[in-house]
Amino acid sequence: MNAGTGVDACAELADACSRVAARTSNPREFLRRLGHEVAGVRRGVLWPVDAGRGGSNRIRGRGFRRHVDDGTDGQARHFAGIVAVAARIGPRLTRWLSIHVGRDAPDSADGRLTDHALDFVRLLRSGELAPQDADAWVRSTICGR
Repeated sequence: MNAGTGVDACAELADACSRVAARTSNPREFLRRLGHEVAGVRRGVLWPVDAGRGGSNRIRGRGFRRHVDDGTDGQARHFAGIVAVAARIGPRLTRWLSIHVGRDAPDSADGRLTDHALDFVRLLRSGELAPQDADAWVRSTICGR
């Protein structure tokens, strides 16, 4: 938990996964809804506008594992924003954009969080991870102890 905001944003991200999974079991719709609820990336045709400006911090706080914690209160937005973009254009192009446009070095906290978000998208799209299990994946993979 972040002493500054008092919010465990990673736990709230996992809770958002639960809420969204209760509304849809379709992986594609789940990913888009999660991106909207957590990062403010609209689900309609204007999503590129929101993604291009970096989304919005609907969940501020900390609670992420050290290797993906960049010291800001925006990691939930970062994760969900990457998820929202990758759901639409795919993980490869999303990673390229993250590195070359977003300037998130692969070996940085943001780069590692991007890679986890892309793994999350791949797992959901392939059916290896069900939306109903996404909250547990988030808690066990990127949330602090």
